Amino acid sequence: MPSFVKYDLNVILDPSLSEQQVQVEKDAVALQVERAGGEILDLEEWGLRRLAYPIRKGNEGYYLIYRLHLTGETPKTIETALRQRDNVMRVLVVRERPEWKTKKEPKTEGTAEAAA
Repeated sequence: MPSFVKYDLNVILDPSLSEQQVQVEKDAVALQVERAGGEILDLEEWGLRRLAYPIRKGNEGYYLIYRLHLTGETPKTIETALRQRDNVMRVLVVRERPEWKTKKEPKTEGTAEAAA
């Protein structure tokens, strides 16, 4: 049985897409993951957001953040297939790392006064 690894798949779509066109792109992502033998664990739909830098002379994009279970070279094949779609502006697949999930303890005012 193949061992699954968790990945984050970040997709930025053209901001001018209708809800129906966004759904078509989401279905295309699901199909690519299914073909690769992976599984979608979660989807965060951030919607329209300002880009850090212009892409195709635009300043906005429609963000989709997926959490996936994938195997081996699968992320590369999914990334390549999605990059070929006209409405996809950017694709990034990153292996999830446990240290990203740790939360730092919030600083309280009491500890700052005690140190003074």
